[in-house]
Amino acid sequence: MSLAVKQKVRGGQSRKRLPVNSLAAASAITAGLLAIPILVIVAHVFTGNADVWVHLSKTVLPEYLKNSFGLAAGVSAGVLVIGVSTAWITTQYSFPGSRVFSVLLMLPMAFPAYIIAYSYTGLLDFAGPVQSWIRSAFNLRYGQYWFPEIRSLGGAVWMLIFVLYPYVFLMTRAAFLEQSANLSAASRSLGLNGFKTFWKVNLPIARPAIVTGLSLVLMETLADYGTVQYFGVPTFTTGIFRTFYGLGNAAAAAQLATLLLGFVVLLIVLEKYSRRKQQYFNKSESRQRAELTRLGGMKALAAFLCCAVPVLLGFIIPVLMLLIWCFQNLAQFDAAFVSLAWNSFSLAAIAAVVAIVMSLALAYSNRLNSTLWSRVAIQTVSTGYALPGVIIAIGVMISLAWFDHRVVSAVGDLIGVDFGLLFSGTLVALIFAYSVRFMAMPLGACRNALAQIKPSVDQSARSLGKTPLQTIRLIHVPLLRGSLLTAFLMVFVDVLKELPATLILRPFNFNTLAVRAYELASDERLFEAAPASLMIVVVGLIPVYLLTSSIVRRS
Repeated sequence: MSLAVKQKVRGGQSRKRLPVNSLAAASAITAGLLAIPILVIVAHVFTGNADVWVHLSKTVLPEYLKNSFGLAAGVSAGVLVIGVSTAWITTQYSFPGSRVFSVLLMLPMAFPAYIIAYSYTGLLDFAGPVQSWIRSAFNLRYGQYWFPEIRSLGGAVWMLIFVLYPYVFLMTRAAFLEQSANLSAASRSLGLNGFKTFWKVNLPIARPAIVTGLSLVLMETLADYGTVQYFGVPTFTTGIFRTFYGLGNAAAAAQLATLLLGFVVLLIVLEKYSRRKQQYFNKSESRQRAELTRLGGMKALAAFLCCAVPVLLGFIIPVLMLLIWCFQNLAQFDAAFVSLAWNSFSLAAIAAVVAIVMSLALAYSNRLNSTLWSRVAIQTVSTGYALPGVIIAIGVMISLAWFDHRVVSAVGDLIGVDFGLLFSGTLVALIFAYSVRFMAMPLGACRNALAQIKPSVDQSARSLGKTPLQTIRLIHVPLLRGSLLTAFLMVFVDVLKELPATLILRPFNFNTLAVRAYELASDERLFEAAPASLMIVVVGLIPVYLLTSSIVRRS
């Protein structure tokens, strides 16, 4: 081959590789930017005033530890009992309403924990209808009867159990459905009864799925801010918030956040460790499902109540309370409410689009050139969903404030222009925080959907002279339309429900439905908080509907 031909071939190769390299570079920059808030939080362990940390450790830190671990332990026990029992009942037995309950039991996922806390406070508080009826019916006064205090650690535990048990239910039910009937038949042939078969065979096989669901529950529990703050329970999230705003000490808040981050990382490691050998479980070649055992009489009633109570407490009663309050306050649906809804929906839509664009770039770059660095970048970006919003918000605030006061200010001084705060204190900070927090969902959806497209499609497009960006726009995006729409809706709803990050990073005079509901409830104006709360719940039903439809189709 002549030198000219070699140069031509090399030039053509370099031109073809340039877009790929550019896309890889853009993906690396994106992953690096999304990792900055977490790195900033970790870096603050070695900065700040040690006296403040000593003061916190001697005064409030023990209480934060006790309440956070108590909350996690109580919620874990509750979701395990409800999630595993209902999953087993709906997969093994047939009774009136059994098929419907497989869908209804997922409805509480639409409720943010802080909104269900508002609903039950209005129902069970001293001035609520329950205690008012007790005093009226039995002619009692305050202090003459005992009633459980809803605003307590126990109340927060129950609120989180009601809305988080579907995580364990979904994972465990899927694991039970995948188990072969031959396993139960073999155990029974060895003399094990139904309970022993469940305890020694079915439950151990489903253990990795149960641990995965429980890990998600614990992450959501440790990340919760609205419920524990409203009930006055000091935990790590409320402590971080108070330290950041009350003491005005970002370094101390970051140090508390790092400690909470350590617990979250430990949960992730334990969850991965629990799944290290799951490929050895349930290796039966036959996937034939056993016929459902038909229940009748008291057994059917017991199964019905076991499934109906979580739905009643976790969805029906809170929704009825919100509806009643909304009908009593129709005047709240005014121009101000429309403005709040517009702020929330537009912000959520922008954040979802940004997250999907970034996810598609990362996933497609990894598809074209899967290297160790690209896999590490994707793994790093995916961990954002496991982190509490308050941690990400503080990391974003510190990093963007530094950039505004150092880089942007230096550039402004150089050219004689005062830019002000371009990033911190603006919607850019909010969208950046949402991207860090919720990137895992669209990234996972894009990677899974791209894996279903044969590599020959990319090769054919390249042979026709299309660049990777043109291939994404003309071929992959139309093929991925369904997955991208689902990912968009999931991010949209999660942004709509996010509270601590929005509270910390929102610009002045900018409110969302979640913030408005939180502010009104904090002022004990629960009736007025109902419209915003109900709107969040209604929109939250969209991903639940998509999830249940997908499960029904697979079934």
